[in-house]
Amino acid sequence: MINKPDWEQTKQKYIEFWHRENHDRPLLGITASLGKKMPELPQPEKMADRWMDTDYILQSARRHMENTWYGAESYPNWFPNLGPDIFGATYGAEFVFEETTSYSVPFIKEWADHTELVFDHNNKWWQKILEMTRAGMADAKGDYLVSLTDFHAGADGLVSIRGPELLAMDIYDEPEAIKKASMKMFLDLVKQIDETFAMTQTVQEGTSNWMGLWHPEKWYVTSCDFSTMLSVDMFNEFILPEVQEEINWLDNHSIYHLDGPGALRHLDVLLQQEKLNGVQWVYGAGQPTAAHWIPTLKKIQDAGKLIHVDAPVGDLPVLLENLKPEGVFYNVSGVSSVEEGQAVIKSVEKAYQKKIF
Repeated sequence: MINKPDWEQTKQKYIEFWHRENHDRPLLGITASLGKKMPELPQPEKMADRWMDTDYILQSARRHMENTWYGAESYPNWFPNLGPDIFGATYGAEFVFEETTSYSVPFIKEWADHTELVFDHNNKWWQKILEMTRAGMADAKGDYLVSLTDFHAGADGLVSIRGPELLAMDIYDEPEAIKKASMKMFLDLVKQIDETFAMTQTVQEGTSNWMGLWHPEKWYVTSCDFSTMLSVDMFNEFILPEVQEEINWLDNHSIYHLDGPGALRHLDVLLQQEKLNGVQWVYGAGQPTAAHWIPTLKKIQDAGKLIHVDAPVGDLPVLLENLKPEGVFYNVSGVSSVEEGQAVIKSVEKAYQKKIF
């Protein structure tokens, strides 16, 4: 594996993490540039080609991985990515591609015209994801992991084909249509995850995705960013049933992506979900960083759930002092060199020996 000679040991650390048995230290996602000078790779002129030209994308990804040090539990990981609206696009939406993101163009004007959502396996965007996945596996050859794409089903999937404002109104005007469509999306989510998971298993063991965590079996992220617009009662009525279907189907192989302070009101009911493994707390741009959310993180840990959180390197002393290591993953940022990264790892190891960072 590219720049990851200790991958076998890393896999064991992940197994311990999923069982909350990593007693020596929390897991760390920590990388640094190796500073290699590499020939410039010509970028496609058209914005869409920068997302759709599979050869260019894989060359870019490989060059990045070859110039990256993967410390602790980080590893070279690539996923076929057309943006967070790819799931909705498989129902017929078009895409707009920009420099750092993409978004679908909602096409549902009236629910009466779309009483049945149809996922077309021959949809051009879905076929592109499959093609990219195959190409990634052919290129990887054990050098890196090929992950599942960024699926957003349920209400987030509905947002991508209806738009957030109209969907918010639909909660009042078309409640039964929303519930039915959300559950239909769950059934198609199962099909899409199963198909791409089966493809990856022909060349690699276990599953990875955009969150950067490895599991020896099939696992995925559950989420609903639209929930920031909803009250607790609305979440419990319109969102939770579909999320529960995802959690129960994944059967102790899921982490909920809780995105932003507006979503915190839903944390309590999520922590009650027995088959949900953990929570990724995303505090959001412009918000205080990880060390300022100790009560939230402790609530997650005290509920017996895993934690995934982005942590600037300067936040680690507070986090290590207040949280147990078991079942915790810190995605560390702000590391400027391999030497600094190695020093951080050693300091984290010592912290749980002496309770000092």
